[in-house]
Amino acid sequence: MKYLFIIACLVCSIFSQAQQKQDPWKDSQLMDPALLASRIENQKTNDLVIISVGPEAIVKGSVDIGPTHEPENLEKLRNYLKDIPKNREIVIYCGCCPFVKCPNIRPAFALLMELGFKNAKLLNLPKNIKTDWLDKNYPTND
Repeated sequence: MKYLFIIACLVCSIFSQAQQKQDPWKDSQLMDPALLASRIENQKTNDLVIISVGPEAIVKGSVDIGPTHEPENLEKLRNYLKDIPKNREIVIYCGCCPFVKCPNIRPAFALLMELGFKNAKLLNLPKNIKTDWLDKNYPTND
């Protein structure tokens, strides 16, 4: 039984490391939702571009690109970004599902890195947009 537990821990560790290697962002590139909500509420977003790469632009002031697991939406994101300076702060989010399952944030963030954006962030919505944004009454595009 003891060996079975050790093997299970080892397998979980390997999968966890594999998942971390797939993520194109670093922990330092995750933006806390409370921080973004505060900046929106205090109108401190002039130097910030907020982009939804999921099914709907819910965060106030965000631009709707659409789900970037679809190649045409990833190309739409590429075209949208072509006139934006590479040092501009950009925050992308999806929120369709938990980070580990989201099909949209990885291709979108990888594109930001490929295009050389130096101040790209991912809104840290570990569960989904409802739990991590709407249920907290953060500002929306309503």
